[in-house]
Amino acid sequence: MKVERIDLYEYFGKQKPCGAEAFLTAYLHEVSEEYSANRMRPAMLIIPGGAYCSCCERESEPVAIEFLARGFNTFVLNYSVKDHSNVEYPYQLLEGCMAIAYIRENAKNLAVNPEKICSAGFSAGGHLCAMLATLTGETAVKDFLKERAELCRPNAVVLSYPVISSQLDAGRSDSIKMLCGDSEYLQEYLSLEKRVDKNSVPAFIWSTYEDKAVLCENSLLMALEYKKAGVPFELHVFEKGAHGLSLATAEVGMSLPASAVWVDMATIWLKNRGFELKDKEI
Repeated sequence: MKVERIDLYEYFGKQKPCGAEAFLTAYLHEVSEEYSANRMRPAMLIIPGGAYCSCCERESEPVAIEFLARGFNTFVLNYSVKDHSNVEYPYQLLEGCMAIAYIRENAKNLAVNPEKICSAGFSAGGHLCAMLATLTGETAVKDFLKERAELCRPNAVVLSYPVISSQLDAGRSDSIKMLCGDSEYLQEYLSLEKRVDKNSVPAFIWSTYEDKAVLCENSLLMALEYKKAGVPFELHVFEKGAHGLSLATAEVGMSLPASAVWVDMATIWLKNRGFELKDKEI
């Protein structure tokens, strides 16, 4: 396995707002001349949660290693959060877009299939992931990335107990408020169930009934809007599990086999969408 770290602002030649950071950590399979010299792998961009205040370690490297073992080349995005800065929207969206664009632009060197890039986000990272599913056509993205804006749309997303709506009472979008500051307009605009349309990215969505921090209604609302828009999705609400399950395994200190099956389910869903190992045509 190779591990690389990329400063996305530096790579794209963009001035970094005071206190902002956007680092991509890549976990890559070694290329073997014996059996994988021509292999392209699906890519998984992992976006940890943390209420836009921090990036949760439980939802970072352990998830990357899990999907690496399933044949993906994986990437973890550490994006701008309030623990380090006062950077607000749209920079987190722009940082997510830079991450996808970097993977697609460097697909050959990364041994990645540029048409099979998935993003998986957790909690507030699920909100950022859902922005990648719905908002990559925003003017802010086009102005920031210019012609590279065409590279930043993922081919699928996995939304894990995602923050979606600013309208729900419980956990009442502390994450969205942290992202938007005091702007009621932005808080309303980034209630992402309202941003779903026919161009949104197919989604695998999961949550738990017992989650009291980010209610499963977030996932239900998102799935309902996907259905209305005619965009493919798969939805699972498990009964057991508090917020922040990550893999729901002993590795992350939250072993719960009944909910840990989400990884198998998401992998099967992605394979059914063509996310699997493929040899390049020679």
